[in-house]
Amino acid sequence: MAGFPELVALSAVMGLSIYLSLPIVLAKSMASRTISLLNAVAIGILIFLLADVFSDAATIIYSNTSNAYLANPEYSAAFVLAVVACFVILYLSEHRSKGSTLSPRAMALIVAAAIGFQNLTEGLVFGATWAVGITGLLTVIFLGFFLQNVTEGFPIAAPLIGKNDRAIGVLAILFLVGGLPTVLGGAIGYFYNSPLLDVTFDALAIGAILYCILPMLRASFRPESSPEASYLKQRLTYIGILIGFVLGFLVNAI
Repeated sequence: MAGFPELVALSAVMGLSIYLSLPIVLAKSMASRTISLLNAVAIGILIFLLADVFSDAATIIYSNTSNAYLANPEYSAAFVLAVVACFVILYLSEHRSKGSTLSPRAMALIVAAAIGFQNLTEGLVFGATWAVGITGLLTVIFLGFFLQNVTEGFPIAAPLIGKNDRAIGVLAILFLVGGLPTVLGGAIGYFYNSPLLDVTFDALAIGAILYCILPMLRASFRPESSPEASYLKQRLTYIGILIGFVLGFLVNAI
């Protein structure tokens, strides 16, 4: 088994594959229909990530071999506290004053942070597996996380699509927030890993994803200037969410 530098290099490739979606989200001209569809696809990917992250946490919380329905009290408490703390902190940050709402850039940052927490746990898994030296499992984990990270650029960019601040520098920083924790997680997991750590970061990711999905859904179903345009937008939203969810599942299944 190769050493720590190789782990860091592969973790970087895996985490920063998120940049492969950059050319698509930076397209200069985009029709309103395309914007609606891409926003909905982003929501669908986030919904899948929500389910995917919870499934990872659930395998730890319900790891009792004698009774699969009996949750570990310590892990359960850590999970609930982390989800609630993340959600409440984000809520209080947005509602410091009445009538305040998050800017598109701030919403994109929350999505990036949520994906960053999720990628941190992925890095922990990859680093821990690397330290043990299970080659076959490493290949599966690397390819799965690499492909999944490619799709994660769309949810991060979604709040900025069609906005003036969709600059390459802004997106590059946001993508770094989402992808770089994979490298950090890989380094930590190589030397130290614990189920409690995994559950906590999974819960933080879930809290942030839950919070940012709500305004994205509200914007997707906001009425347009005409009934026909509103109907088309709703249809694209339904179709896009389904496409995003299935895309997340298929990529994760490879």
